[in-house]
Amino acid sequence: MLQLAKSMEELISQSITINPNDPRKQQLEELERQKSFIDQKSLSQVRGELYCGLGFLIIQTLAFMRLTFWELSWDVMEPICFFVTSFHFALAYMFFIKTSQEPTFEGYFQRRFKTKQRKLMEAYGFDLRKYNELCEAFYPTRVSGISGFQGLNHGENSDVCL
Repeated sequence: MLQLAKSMEELISQSITINPNDPRKQQLEELERQKSFIDQKSLSQVRGELYCGLGFLIIQTLAFMRLTFWELSWDVMEPICFFVTSFHFALAYMFFIKTSQEPTFEGYFQRRFKTKQRKLMEAYGFDLRKYNELCEAFYPTRVSGISGFQGLNHGENSDVCL
């Protein structure tokens, strides 16, 4: 009986024609513009973090090469490299324990993106609850997700409601 009621509700909501002058539509468009701005800013901030991480790894590798071949010997550098590698592994393991996600670059990117997105939404006063309600009202067939990241690819805006 409950499934029948839900099916009827979906059919009714899909069959109702939405007035193009509906003020909620304009409100949704404004929220979508604001979300697009927040997504782009989040994306650029996370990419900045990733480029800083890449720079750190390059500098670390060059420093180890310099120390190994010019300043010290491999006998001295071997234990240092071992402990640095163990520390990197411990950081990856800590990431897994904290997030229950595989410690991959994509997992780290998604986690940082969600965090930046949430903080920027709070900073700009983005009403996520209202945005989700309007998405459900105007796009009932659109897949709902919790992150807003699924549709983001190389700086494009997400088509997924949060």
